[in-house]
Amino acid sequence: MNDKIRNVAIIAHVDHGKTTLVDALLQCSGTFRENEKVMVRAMDSNPLEHERGITILAKTTAIEYKDTKINIVDTPGHADFSGEVERIMNMVDGVCLLIDAFDGPMPQTRFVLKQAISYHLKTVVVINKVDRPGADPERALNEVLELFMDLGADDEQLEFPVVYTSALNKTSSYSEKVEDQAPGMDPLFDTILKTIPAPTGDEKEPLQFQPSLLDYNRYVGRIGIGRIDRGSIKIGDALTCVRIDGSTTNFKVAKLFSYHGLDRVEVDEAVAGDICGISGLADIMVGETVCPPDHLEALPPLRIDEPTMRMNFAANASPFSGNEGTLLTAQKIQDRLYEESQRDVSMRFDIDHTDQSFVVTGRGELHLSVLIETMRREGFELQVSKPQVILKEIDGVECEPFEDLQIDVPDEYAGAIMQLVGNRCAETINMTSDNGQTRLIYVIPSRGLISFMNQFMTLTKGYGIINHSFKEYRPKINRPIGQRSSGVLVATDAGKTTAYALKDTEERGSMFIGPGVDVYEGMIVGENKYNSDLAVNVVKTKSLGNQRSANKDVTVVLKSPRKMSLENCLDYINSDELCEITPKSIRMRKRILNTAERKKYEAHHPEEFQR
Repeated sequence: MNDKIRNVAIIAHVDHGKTTLVDALLQCSGTFRENEKVMVRAMDSNPLEHERGITILAKTTAIEYKDTKINIVDTPGHADFSGEVERIMNMVDGVCLLIDAFDGPMPQTRFVLKQAISYHLKTVVVINKVDRPGADPERALNEVLELFMDLGADDEQLEFPVVYTSALNKTSSYSEKVEDQAPGMDPLFDTILKTIPAPTGDEKEPLQFQPSLLDYNRYVGRIGIGRIDRGSIKIGDALTCVRIDGSTTNFKVAKLFSYHGLDRVEVDEAVAGDICGISGLADIMVGETVCPPDHLEALPPLRIDEPTMRMNFAANASPFSGNEGTLLTAQKIQDRLYEESQRDVSMRFDIDHTDQSFVVTGRGELHLSVLIETMRREGFELQVSKPQVILKEIDGVECEPFEDLQIDVPDEYAGAIMQLVGNRCAETINMTSDNGQTRLIYVIPSRGLISFMNQFMTLTKGYGIINHSFKEYRPKINRPIGQRSSGVLVATDAGKTTAYALKDTEERGSMFIGPGVDVYEGMIVGENKYNSDLAVNVVKTKSLGNQRSANKDVTVVLKSPRKMSLENCLDYINSDELCEITPKSIRMRKRILNTAERKKYEAHHPEEFQR
């Protein structure tokens, strides 16, 4: 047992303060110099993580406290990245379960705690945001205790220690009273040292190392990150990787990485119990076992969540292709997708030779939209299709993924939301109402959540909260779900939009663009008020005559166009439409741009356009 090491994961529902807590631990441990400038949520190194306020990929850090190295893994909270949380349980000996003192346990809390209990990990419960208005730490703790019992925790697991914190203010205490909060995180540090066991494993025995996470570096290739179960690793060691299928590959350790604060540092040796990263094997994979050639003993393989959502990526083929981006070709897109697949085990891609596109699969819409947004910022131009669920054949029956869905809305919106969800084949599990808020719990096909968010946020005027996580595969429901019910306004001519043309067009529905915008034939410019598509001319100009008009000097007043983000567009498009993504613009378009050809196709394939 290496008593000078502790391995712990921070787990919680999304937005309960995991990354902020890690910030506080880093700051209060003396890891940074007093004059060192450190950004807020420093562990979120990706700009998208900062903008969205979420952790996308798990990250490892290490701090020194009372001569003990504490390896901390900051985990994602969103359901799309839950597969990483499950694999991380294999790297650690205990967890800090973070609970918002106002919200209490939420759907993802149940998922992450269930994983920790199944791995028999020691748990430290951290009630965070105790200074938040309306916070009720006592109620939150009682709900946590009920959750432990619901999940079948044994008597030992129910004896969990509790620490109360305000991670944002970097204060903590053993008392639930806000006035007892004191600067620093010593109560949590001391509780971790006392509660979380030191890793077992003898560094003198033959090596066993299993990657639980992947990273990628263009200079050293793929990096396998995990805990050394026993033995030790040195740079230059000749080792063998036992694959999932039982085959073996010999390689030499090229680089060895450990962690300190926000830095990944190169080291010459790592020993049993420590979390490290190794490079030298180009295709090392999560769940494989690295060991000496003369002592092949594989660890049990780790479960990797299968993708549930797929999209088609292709090079941008619109009339505006090449106007804004620098990375335009299918080969560039393929290289980028390969690089992403090297570090993200939940993302895969295949080449579709029928239309020279790439079928990209992932864990959900957010998972894929983050990849698209990242590529857009790197200078790529591409077009993507509507997200679709991945179907499976189980015992000869075609099955589709279902999800647990929890919705919290003000009481006045509950009826409209129940109707919206009911139309998407959701099964009601429970409904409760308290203090003007209604909580609705459903099981819904994953298809039912595609193009759901736009309508949900509109109906609840932004006051609704939605959480969902993958449940299981069930027999497919044979009816269309998730298709947009309204039609769209499609441009018939290329050019710049005019206020004169838009004034007439906006009477037909709501517009996505304003005047002075470049459009092309087949581009979606607005939403029709009826459930059929309508071809419109938004570039026409007022004809000039020699007669004076009575309303010649009347100023055209237009409504503000509806702003559509990337997620909004991916939610919005139907199967006969594409989303065009460039570094500066996000446009929606029809697959068939020519108006006459499109109408002819729709006439011969009416079943594809049922709404």
